[in-house]
Amino acid sequence: MLKILAQVITRYHQRTAPAFIIGLLRILYGLVALQEIIFLLYFNHLIFDPVPYIDVEFPMIPLFLGLWGIVAGCIIVGYRSQNAIIANYIFWIVFVNFTPMQRDFDGGFDLFMISVGFFLIFMPIGRSLSLDNLRYKLQFKYQSLPSLPKTCSALSLLFPVLVCLGFLYFDSALHKLFAPHWMNGLGGWLPSSMPYYMSALDLSWMLNQEVLQKCIGYLILVFQFSFIFLFYRRCFRPIFLFVGAGLHIGITISLNIYPFGLGMLAVYILMVPFSWWRGLADKFVYQTPQLAVFYDGDCPLCNRTATIINHFDLLQGVAFKDLQTQADAAPQLHKYDQQVLLADLYAVDLQGRVFSGVDTYIQVFTKMRYLAVIAWLMRAPGIYHIAKAIYRRIADNRVRNVCDETCMPEVIEKAYPVDLYTRIFENYAQQKPRQFSFKMAKIFMILVILQLNSTVHYGFLYRFYDLSNVTNPIANQARLLSNSLLMLSTSFLGITPHALYLHDHFEGYEDLLAISYIDSEGNEQWLPFVNEQGRMLAPNWGRVHSMWANIAVTPNIDVHRLSKFIMKVTAFWGHKVGLDLNHTQFIIKHKKINSPEQWSVNLRKQNLSGAWTDIGTATWENKRYNLELQSIK
Repeated sequence: MLKILAQVITRYHQRTAPAFIIGLLRILYGLVALQEIIFLLYFNHLIFDPVPYIDVEFPMIPLFLGLWGIVAGCIIVGYRSQNAIIANYIFWIVFVNFTPMQRDFDGGFDLFMISVGFFLIFMPIGRSLSLDNLRYKLQFKYQSLPSLPKTCSALSLLFPVLVCLGFLYFDSALHKLFAPHWMNGLGGWLPSSMPYYMSALDLSWMLNQEVLQKCIGYLILVFQFSFIFLFYRRCFRPIFLFVGAGLHIGITISLNIYPFGLGMLAVYILMVPFSWWRGLADKFVYQTPQLAVFYDGDCPLCNRTATIINHFDLLQGVAFKDLQTQADAAPQLHKYDQQVLLADLYAVDLQGRVFSGVDTYIQVFTKMRYLAVIAWLMRAPGIYHIAKAIYRRIADNRVRNVCDETCMPEVIEKAYPVDLYTRIFENYAQQKPRQFSFKMAKIFMILVILQLNSTVHYGFLYRFYDLSNVTNPIANQARLLSNSLLMLSTSFLGITPHALYLHDHFEGYEDLLAISYIDSEGNEQWLPFVNEQGRMLAPNWGRVHSMWANIAVTPNIDVHRLSKFIMKVTAFWGHKVGLDLNHTQFIIKHKKINSPEQWSVNLRKQNLSGAWTDIGTATWENKRYNLELQSIK
């Protein structure tokens, strides 16, 4: 078995993949992480304070979230990528395991982001679309720029998809087998018809199509079961790409857990066939540069400018040529004296038109396409003249000397940065190919065992046996070992059960709670949390939605737990809307909804249109909280 796995790993390792795909994944992952950090900053008092704004237990949380945000920014732009992705991994583990974020505010995708982040540590994330490459290039004179690696092993793309998507889907599909509404084909329909879970987008026209909803439900089951066995085959990859991306786009727009949908979509970048990327490149990348820019090769500033623009010229529309050796390539420049050419940055387009100074930069940004808006702004009256004055001042005061390697910044060694990917997948794999393949096979088997431990433990043993009353000493030791493995695999690899939206969650889910308050004029106003329909309002998505819909209000409501979260919500949003918590009264509202296992028409509309009744009050006096609540059932 191990030998077969090693052979498969060797085969995939020998295949090459465009490195920019991983660079794109890095950017998307960083953007998803950054938006979640901004979300945590906005809700930090609700999530981390025992009593929001009143009892602040972690005053340094905003500082650490700010540092984490800087790290996410470094990941996005590819600045010190290896260090940034490791720091991000540590931040995510610390916040998940040592703050209330995971216990009470499980965003549904924290562990997924930990898992993806772990694999990114071992991927060549700085090899493309990164400032790391630019920092390396700036060591050299433009004409001496080295050829940088543009490919990587296809194995580095396969592992994250296999584990982060394949393991997750298969585990989730096994749990769904025990949920009646999933077996009835209604796994996508029911959550989208529940007020707490639905987004603001009214999809009734789809939800009221029984055949369509059941087709989607069964498609999800078939997709999740088959993904891990077929996704790597070229003939099936486009199918799984479109189906999977479509399902997660559906999650993003139809449910209140958009961060999970966005995180999953980011990984789907790795599923796009390489030939499609080549086709896009053939269509959008210029075959011939549209603009030739002539710069002073003896000017350090000009060399760096050429290097920087060349780095960001993704479509290869601009070619830089030094005047000292390549001026003859443009006959249009022969009429200019060399001193005149050296005083400005000149450019010639394919039509033979000559540009200089600020006009050259306008043409450069235009040919780069995605920066064309900057060119348009620079043409605006006023801005153009200011830019021209700034350019003239810099051009006239720049230092010019015979520029060789000595005019570049001093460096100890002009070696391309060595990351963990280079050490393991290139250096070690080349030195000891057989050992590399077998070690990768062993690592894969360990991951399989850890995932099976989680799936069997929660999917079967936890579901059918009372693990807290194990009397057999051998079975008890096995239980303890399983729990220890679960703790490690969950904390550091993000391997966890994906028993989401099953029958034990929706069965008996027939109660909605909302909160209103009495304003200073004695009028009742709805707190911007749950609206009059029972739908959770923006920005109470993700982990805040999970807190209220999955922990506070459940089929079996725990009054003490509910009281805790009513306290947190009223204190947080009371402060946000400007209420005085020395003397404020909130009204707890309740209404009934339906959560059937069989399809019914207009369920979304029915659940949103029910009438509310007042069942209690939450009172704040001198910043002390008191809840009076009638029985909900």
